[in-house]
Amino acid sequence: MSGTELKPNFIYKLVPSSESAISISEELPIRLPVSSIDQQSGFIHLSTSVQLLNTLKRFFAQDSSVFILRLPFDRLEEEKLIRWEDPKAEVCGPRGGEGMFPHLYNDLKLGKEEVDLVQVLTPVEGSWHKAIENAKEDGWLVY
Repeated sequence: MSGTELKPNFIYKLVPSSESAISISEELPIRLPVSSIDQQSGFIHLSTSVQLLNTLKRFFAQDSSVFILRLPFDRLEEEKLIRWEDPKAEVCGPRGGEGMFPHLYNDLKLGKEEVDLVQVLTPVEGSWHKAIENAKEDGWLVY
């Protein structure tokens, strides 16, 4: 993140609902399983609200729903657990115009201490764009 960009209030983790042990009706555990890409990278890949749509299109195009985990940014930043880094083109291809992505460096720990809200997102009429717009209107997907 450069000094000219606004600091986000929240950052987000997308998790395929088909591969998840997450339940929105139960309290999150202390530590959720992390994806193989996170394990290989050694950190948890996150997105800002602005970056979510393209992340959904690139990695979750075939999914019928995903969990969106919302993480309050300030505490993670205060503890120096977030690094803003350029996405590696060999993993996901060029992500031009999206800027740096937040990555969580905390020994791959993601659970109830990091996450303040979990929502299920499903495409609306086959469109992630409409789903994102609805989430913004509902007030839980915010920058």
